Amino acid sequence: MVIIVVTLAGCTSGADTKSKVDSIKSKGKLVLGTAADYPPYEFHKEINGKDEIVGFDIEIAKAIAAELGVELEIVDMKFEGLLPALVTNDIDIVIAGMVAKEERKKSVDFSIPYYQAQQRMIVKLENADELLKPEDFNGLKIGAQKSTVQEDIALDKFSTAEYIGLSKITDLILELKSSKIDGVILVEPVAKAYVQQNDDLFLVDEILGQEDGVAVAINKGNEDLVELINQVLDKLMSEGKIEQFIAEATELAEQ
Repeated sequence: MVIIVVTLAGCTSGADTKSKVDSIKSKGKLVLGTAADYPPYEFHKEINGKDEIVGFDIEIAKAIAAELGVELEIVDMKFEGLLPALVTNDIDIVIAGMVAKEERKKSVDFSIPYYQAQQRMIVKLENADELLKPEDFNGLKIGAQKSTVQEDIALDKFSTAEYIGLSKITDLILELKSSKIDGVILVEPVAKAYVQQNDDLFLVDEILGQEDGVAVAINKGNEDLVELINQVLDKLMSEGKIEQFIAEATELAEQ
C-alpha cells in the first residue's frame, strides 16, 4: 500500500509540473480573453459578411499563437471578468488594452509593456465649448468603463461630478449620445476612434494623464509563457510591427 501511494503521488507531482507552454501546445490552441468594444485595440467588425474580432491587440495575440505553433481562440467578455477568468485558468492570457497596475500584479503576472497612450475625454459636439476641463463637470455626470484606469481618473480628477461606471464602452457612448451622461473618459486611440465614427461627438483637448503602458496578463507561476511572450513583444516592437498594427486597426475601425 505504501509503495502504491508513493508511486501515485510521484505521478501526480510530475503532471503538475507540466509547463504552461507545453500545456498550450498539447491542446493545440491559445485561449485569449479580451473585451472587444475597444477600437482600435479590439473590436467587432463585419468582414466578408462575417462578424470577426479584430484590432491591434488581436494581431499581437496572433503573433504569440504563431510562435507557439497553435491556433488562437478568442473569448469576448466583460473587462472586469477577465482577470478572474485568467486566475481560474478558463483562459490562457489577457490582451485587452490592460495596464499592469500594482493591484492587478497581486493576482497575475504581466509581460513587458508594449504600448503607452494618453487619456482623453469625449463629449457631445454641442457641448464642445462648455466642457473643457474637469471643473466644468461640477454637478454633471462623467462615465468610464468599470475596473479601468479611466475609472480611477474619473474618481480622482472629477470628484465634483457624479461617476457612472458601465461594463461596455458601447453602452457609455449610447448614454453620452442620449445625454444621460455628459462626458466619457477613454484612452486616446479609443476616444479618437469613437469620435471618428460619430460626428455628434467631440474630443476634448485636455490631457487627463498618461497610462503606465498596456501589457499582456498571464496567470502566476507561468514564467515560461511570460518569457516567450516578452520575446515576441520585443521582436514586434524592434521591427516596428506594433505601430503597423495600430495604423491598420485604426483604419479598419474608421471604415
